[in-house]
Amino acid sequence: QVQLVESGGGLVQAGGSLRLSCAASGSLFSINAMGWYRQAPGKQRELVAAITSGGSTNYADSVKGRFTISRDNAKNTVYLQMNSLKPEDTAVYFCNADVVPRATTRAYRYWGQGTQVTVSS
Repeated sequence: QVQLVESGGGLVQAGGSLRLSCAASGSLFSINAMGWYRQAPGKQRELVAAITSGGSTNYADSVKGRFTISRDNAKNTVYLQMNSLKPEDTAVYFCNADVVPRATTRAYRYWGQGTQVTVSS
């Protein structure tokens, strides 16, 4: 079994910052890409940022220049540093990871449970 556990969400005023963390644990052999998605009420889940095992990154246009994704491969952890937060960033943020479990040869996508980020105006 592989688990992803997120932390770091909360309530912040517009213009503030938050840092999300997501740690993978369990019977895993390696992790390929990791990423963050978000889902606001009444909207579809959308990609926020992603990072490959080699460190290449991809961002949604709406967060470029404000959010930074990073990872610590030794800790199987991905981070999302969110600066200059806006009310429209309010959503539940989910991390995911493409994990190759032990005793397998292919990757499976796992998801965290989600963490609420609320930005007040």
